[in-house]
Amino acid sequence: MALENTSAARIQELVEKQRAFYATGVTRDVAWRKQELKAFKAGLQKWEKPLCDALWANLHKSYEEAFMTEIGLVYGEISEAIRKVDKWARRKRRPTPLTGMPSSSYIVREPLGCTLIVSPWNYPVQLLLNPLVGAISAGCTAILKPSPYVPEVSKVIEEFIADTFPEEYVAVVQGNRVVNGELFKHRYDLVFLTGSPSLGKIAMAAQAQYLTPMVLELGGKSPCIVDKDADLTLAARRIAWGKCLNSGQTCIAPDYLFLHEDIKDAFVDAFKRELAGLYPDGTEQSRLFVHIVKDSAFDRLTGYLKDGKIVAGGHYNKEKLWIEPTLLEGVSPDAPVMQEEIFGPIFPILTFKDRQAVADFVNRREKPLAFYYFGKGADGWDIIGRTTSGGACINDTIMHIANSNIPFGGVGNSGMGSYHSERSFLAFSHERSVVKTPTWIDLKFRYMPYGMFKLVKWMLLH
Repeated sequence: MALENTSAARIQELVEKQRAFYATGVTRDVAWRKQELKAFKAGLQKWEKPLCDALWANLHKSYEEAFMTEIGLVYGEISEAIRKVDKWARRKRRPTPLTGMPSSSYIVREPLGCTLIVSPWNYPVQLLLNPLVGAISAGCTAILKPSPYVPEVSKVIEEFIADTFPEEYVAVVQGNRVVNGELFKHRYDLVFLTGSPSLGKIAMAAQAQYLTPMVLELGGKSPCIVDKDADLTLAARRIAWGKCLNSGQTCIAPDYLFLHEDIKDAFVDAFKRELAGLYPDGTEQSRLFVHIVKDSAFDRLTGYLKDGKIVAGGHYNKEKLWIEPTLLEGVSPDAPVMQEEIFGPIFPILTFKDRQAVADFVNRREKPLAFYYFGKGADGWDIIGRTTSGGACINDTIMHIANSNIPFGGVGNSGMGSYHSERSFLAFSHERSVVKTPTWIDLKFRYMPYGMFKLVKWMLLH
């Protein structure tokens, strides 16, 4: 199916409706926000099956993987927001220095206002609806823009949102890059975008005229290092799982392997064994293996197979948009497969003798969204301390995104800002500083001619 582009006039209408609705002040009431969060959860329960059916239709994503990596995470975010939004939104008292006495100081967390949330196709439910939890809990309105590359999913999301919220509060806009361009022409109080660095730059350039704050969740080439003293069986299992999740079409998928030269061949053998354990009948016929999203992505990915020697996998079927998980050795750092995020089940292998060489290699490139190290914990902390990334795991992959108690976000080319749990609330909020000063006393030291200057200076220095 093909989605019809939302017209420029309709986009203008929605922007104006949402700005007028926000101006009423209704969304500032925390009890009202909780009511809407509960409606959101009930709506998700009602539309869960159609969403999962659509994920299967567009991506061959099983119900189990759809629930674990999409629906379930949204349920968790909504439930936590319902429990904690009162606390998050409460006015916070803060200390006042002696020079400010007898005033009292506060932080008031207020909604930013009218927001735009743009999501990609790879996790089209989670990456659109999790930010929406932050928008609702913070008291914002939201225009949602799902991806046209998963049209069944995007259509069900539109129906779900229209069935759950009035459009002056939350609404869906559909379409391609032309629609993105129309959306980015309008002024918002926050743009929350998950996508490629190139799309992030387009959005930033368009919104620069308004000085719009942005949360950008982008991507990059996330390295996966396996050191000589790693538990190879466990490393191979967790890396194979992380790479096969969503068929590698994950922004924090391990992108390329850095194997210590002493264990390279042993790791390749372990990877083959563990992959066979995950998919005993192979991945082509498996109900649990996600397919590639579209023909152009398939062609790009299979084009990488010539960039090295295939030592595992290498088979594919374009009719099914299936690519077997594949290891490539003898890959040059200058090869095309090493120049951009792979976003598929292909794993180029580089080797190393010394961890500093790995750190130097990573630091010469754009900052990745994720960083994975397998080996001794102390050595993992050591190389993390010499590099930077949006997030990281020692002796694991992917799992840092599953813990809502820690922030998820990028750095540099892989993004800016973070979210999940209270940080989602904060992403859509402004922390407003308020000082309340009594009228029963008026200390003279702050007024000209500064007769108590020496005392004030001493207080500031001590």
